[in-house]
Amino acid sequence: MTRADLVSAIRRKKSLLCVGLDTEEHLVPDHFREESHPVRAFNEAIVEVTHPFAVAYKLNLAFYEALGDQGWLDLEATISYIRSKGDLLIIADAKRGDIGNTARKYAEAFFDRLDVDAITLSPYMGRDSIAPFVGRSGKWAIVLGVTSNAGAEDVQFIRTENGRPLYETVMRSTARWGSPDDLMFVVGATRPEVLAQVRALLPDHFFLVPGVGAQGGDLDAVLDAGLIADGGLLINSSRGVLYAGPGEQAIPAARAAARALQESMRRSMESKGVI
Repeated sequence: MTRADLVSAIRRKKSLLCVGLDTEEHLVPDHFREESHPVRAFNEAIVEVTHPFAVAYKLNLAFYEALGDQGWLDLEATISYIRSKGDLLIIADAKRGDIGNTARKYAEAFFDRLDVDAITLSPYMGRDSIAPFVGRSGKWAIVLGVTSNAGAEDVQFIRTENGRPLYETVMRSTARWGSPDDLMFVVGATRPEVLAQVRALLPDHFFLVPGVGAQGGDLDAVLDAGLIADGGLLINSSRGVLYAGPGEQAIPAARAAARALQESMRRSMESKGVI
């Protein structure tokens, strides 16, 4: 999915919503656990009711890899189902980061075999850990910038010799390894003042923003800090959509949660002239 395609979807759906499919089988409602493939069935039901309000889906690989072969089959089936719903950016939240042939093989695995549009990456090993993922038409590297977890302060906020936090140095450097057409950054929602700072630093890049909802990030603060003329944000909600309601109410509640998020995004984008 190219940047032009993504921006078109954002404007058409009036949404910046990315739904995180971090599905845990023990949290799936009982009636789905009666299915032969409970995770797959639940994911498909979630996608069916949320795709009118979403522009992207993010699948965290840990929740699928933990299930072994069956988890990988659920992952493939979910990706195929999302693909059948039209123009939606599919993100493998894999947080890979390696060099040489290993990085190239990861790119082949996710882009060529799984056919996802984007993958999250750690930049710690430098340019050669990112290079195989950029320069592919319609494919994206999403690099960890400044994350929403408390432990981010252990490393990302270390002050370098020039007095800047390490995340700023990393993001400045990494931005030169691709372009705003094939490289995004993960920027957490729980520190809107930092989001505003990195938006000033990188005015043209898309940011994938986790942390709204269960982690405490404020949607309006994220929109005020990060929104640009063509959107520039993919705002992720996982548990807030997946587990919005119990039992038989799970799927209707997921639809309502996705719609409410989209409506808030629409109002902000209209007020700022994005749509």
